[in-house]
Amino acid sequence: MSLAVGCPRCPGEVVRSAEGWSCETHGDVAPLWRPADEADYEGFAEHLGLSEGFPTFLPWPLGPDWSVTCFGLVGSGPEDVSATVTCLSGTSSMDGPVELAVVLEDPGTGLGSRVAGTPYDDPFDDVRTSASAVRVRLDAAVGSAVALWPVSTADSDTEWDRSVLAGETEGRWLWLVLRPASAMLLLRDDWILRDAARTGPHLVALPFGGPVPGW
Repeated sequence: MSLAVGCPRCPGEVVRSAEGWSCETHGDVAPLWRPADEADYEGFAEHLGLSEGFPTFLPWPLGPDWSVTCFGLVGSGPEDVSATVTCLSGTSSMDGPVELAVVLEDPGTGLGSRVAGTPYDDPFDDVRTSASAVRVRLDAAVGSAVALWPVSTADSDTEWDRSVLAGETEGRWLWLVLRPASAMLLLRDDWILRDAARTGPHLVALPFGGPVPGW
């Protein structure tokens, strides 16, 4: 397998036992599978096969200079997937280099929190507390537009290097993490997130490479 295994909540290693997988810090966990080295088409195809039935979202269409830098799924098997993540990099005329991560997860999984750098698993305190910041459209097979709210990172560190947004769709959390923080201005209500498994022949031409995310 070209995908490496780790903890969904931290960079720590996991150990397999007869009962499942465990992390020294977080105890029993469902494992995170992500590329062992650089992201590539073969690994992404493997990822989509393992996560079949659980969407892996990416903005669509991609800009001409955007590429997939990382991806991953949380689960003990094809029937037990609880989260997916896709990371991309590109440029914008206002911000220069931009990084984007899209996480879809079941409540309590903890991958979105790790990628976003928040101290809690689920963004309950931030979602629906005021007017939403933006709505993004999802692949038609998943649902309609999803409202997203800004998620505070003030309690997690002193670095104001990112914008985090989250919302709920069909009982799952959708997270968007953008670096730099000003890249949030790229989001518009006509943004489309498409399940990569539904891109058809375009998937073969999907570009890979770029800076590996540091989460």
